[in-house]
Amino acid sequence: MLSKIALHEVAGSNARLRTALSAADLATEDIEDEGRVFFEAVSGDGQTIGYAGLERCAADYLLRSVVVLPGRRGQGLGRAIVEATLQQFGGGEVYLATTSAAQFFSTIGFSEMARAEVPAPVLATRQLSSICPSSATIMKLTRPPT
Repeated sequence: MLSKIALHEVAGSNARLRTALSAADLATEDIEDEGRVFFEAVSGDGQTIGYAGLERCAADYLLRSVVVLPGRRGQGLGRAIVEATLQQFGGGEVYLATTSAAQFFSTIGFSEMARAEVPAPVLATRQLSSICPSSATIMKLTRPPT
């Protein structure tokens, strides 16, 4: 599945990215801020299947804005998009915040962690400091996806 997905970088101002995130109830307030890179995931037949992003946080990254388009859900594409996106980062640790997908992310190598253990640069992101509710689950990539 992974070999059938290509990632193409898109700007935070991309209308299709914004629409997909909004439709999935994911934050769009800061997607045009500096330090973020977003990818459009495209299937082997050239169809957009979803989006994902990475935000640089000093030496670490925040995985964000992972969404599979509605017509493509339930096919294992979310996992493939995350795996392809994780290949884009250059070292450091990877964190994420979620209000609804902790179970999904735990199946691909992320583990829950206490907010107090998260590095300050990650906590200082708009995502964790003001956009995501304090009740969001914080997770860290602890093992490579299998």
